[in-house]
Amino acid sequence: MPKNLEAPTLHTARLVLRPPRLADFAHFAAFYASERSRWEDGPLSREQAWRVWASDVALWPLKGFGPFGVDDRTTGTYLGEVGIYQPEGYPEPELGWFVVPEAEGQGIALEAAQAVMRWAKTELVWDRLVNYIDPGNARSIALALRLGGKRIEAPGSGPTDVVILHDLSGV
Repeated sequence: MPKNLEAPTLHTARLVLRPPRLADFAHFAAFYASERSRWEDGPLSREQAWRVWASDVALWPLKGFGPFGVDDRTTGTYLGEVGIYQPEGYPEPELGWFVVPEAEGQGIALEAAQAVMRWAKTELVWDRLVNYIDPGNARSIALALRLGGKRIEAPGSGPTDVVILHDLSGV
């Protein structure tokens, strides 16, 4: 477990990854209200989305990892969320992401996920992370593989999940 259980702020060339803010929930709820969330057990009502978001944010003080809000480094515009998740029932911590529709296709999730992987390697001193991805979510599978992950046979968060392993030793 890390020394500090608060979310740090990370910087990349284009992004700021920062602790979650209450204002981020509006974007999270909009994602879960949309058909885009079908690969994440959605759509969900606003109340259901709150329970998921609040429990994800609570990972920070409880486990020392969790979601980062992702902002444009120049404009401060909210772009999405990337982080490490492990709700009850997950076999191990998972690297996960979502971006707002306007940020899709710009490499935002890739850049943010790479920063989180480096942070997990250096600060958490982890040697691996996984993704649990619905087999129908081709875009997330492609991103996980672009991040250097390899498909493995292992239990996921659900019975049909594609599990992708990221070896952090080379990060």
